[in-house]
Amino acid sequence: MDNVLRQITNPYLPSWEYIPDGEPYIFDGRVYVYGSHDKFGGDVYCMGDYVCWSADVGDLGNWRYEGVIYTKSDDPENGDLQGNLYAPDVTVGPDGRYYLYYVLSNLGIVSVAVCDEPAGRYEFYGYVHYSDGTRLGEREGDEPQFDPGVITEGDFTYMYTGFCAIPEKTRHGAMCTCLGPDMLTIVKDPVFIVPATHNSIGTAYEGHAFFEAPSIRKKDGKYFFIYSSQVCRELCYATSESPDRDFEYRGVLVDNGDIGIDTYKRADMPGCYCANNHGSIIRINDEWYIFYHRHTNGTNYSRQGCFEKLKEREDGGFYQSMITSCGSVAFTQKGFYPAYLACNLFTDEEKLDVPWQGWMDDRFPKITQEGRDGDEVNGYVCNMTDGARAGFKYFKCTGAKITSVRTKGYAKGELEVRIKWDGSCLGSYPIDYANVWHDIKKEVMIPDGINDLYFTFRGEGHLQFAGFTFE
Repeated sequence: MDNVLRQITNPYLPSWEYIPDGEPYIFDGRVYVYGSHDKFGGDVYCMGDYVCWSADVGDLGNWRYEGVIYTKSDDPENGDLQGNLYAPDVTVGPDGRYYLYYVLSNLGIVSVAVCDEPAGRYEFYGYVHYSDGTRLGEREGDEPQFDPGVITEGDFTYMYTGFCAIPEKTRHGAMCTCLGPDMLTIVKDPVFIVPATHNSIGTAYEGHAFFEAPSIRKKDGKYFFIYSSQVCRELCYATSESPDRDFEYRGVLVDNGDIGIDTYKRADMPGCYCANNHGSIIRINDEWYIFYHRHTNGTNYSRQGCFEKLKEREDGGFYQSMITSCGSVAFTQKGFYPAYLACNLFTDEEKLDVPWQGWMDDRFPKITQEGRDGDEVNGYVCNMTDGARAGFKYFKCTGAKITSVRTKGYAKGELEVRIKWDGSCLGSYPIDYANVWHDIKKEVMIPDGINDLYFTFRGEGHLQFAGFTFE
């Protein structure tokens, strides 16, 4: 792995790993991230088993693979393996053990697994159920369970679930269910805490109602409910003094297309192609971060985890964070930067969302990789047509320059360098037809300061872009 990748990067895991729906926690000085597991080239969500990665709280650019922690075959209801492991969450129970909550893709009930350590091999434990043994989601009047998020306080665990697609009107929003000390038995029936789209009209949630991806954290004595809104690509939050009532909408934490950010573009202009989102917040070394995911390979089904710093507001909330290549910490090291670190990817033709069934349109660039799923090879940007831009944030520049770019493909033209996507061209690299990766060497000086770097292709054909050397 290149030395520059020891810095904090987005995605924060290797480019060949696809862990969306990230739920970060700190245990014994390490950040552990639990999520679902997509595949490169996947054709549905969450095709893999649960794996875990962790990093020392003081070294967020160096993540360690903890291995497989739970498989699809571990759930007794999944003998035919038709259910995929959807987004999980983890909490520490009153007994000090680690409890993993999840829902299989083909069932509307909540399964639970348990382990004695944060990233050990979890074992199936049971299903969340009422006191009479009826499983939550199967009693008359229950709404299907989805995406459990959990927080344990004393002997009680509060579990947040729900999925409310548009224009579905039979589901009413995010639910909170209270469980007893056995981590399975319901002691307080589900209550709705955040409305769905159809019943949010006239409330503060209108336009940002609950869709999916509930997560819960606590900050300054308040409960922060994080969720994916009806807009799908954004993570919003609401807060309350109580875990199961009176949540007030507070705003957007991150949007994986940067809609709402107007510092480098129009607020309504997409800075990247985007689709669904899922993640949560965490405090690390006195700074708050938002974990979320991005989309690659031109589909919904190869998602990768990213994170950004959050800036606190005076009222205790957060401003919306901008998506970056560096987790909001500017790159400083010299060397080769792979193109899969691009946080901005767009063309002259503005396009926002990746269609649900896969996006094969050859007019638009995308991040992809060579080989098969699991091959440990760096990703790259493919399909750069005339006007395609790959943007990277941020670089700390002092006498800096770009000395080469690595490309291939049936393309002819110029690869231009800028520090603003619509700014003046600082220099360009001649592009000609090439069947294999090769480095085109030329020095392009970069102004001093904290700068973005944008590479724009102008010409004909389809350019593949592997990266550039920053010196």
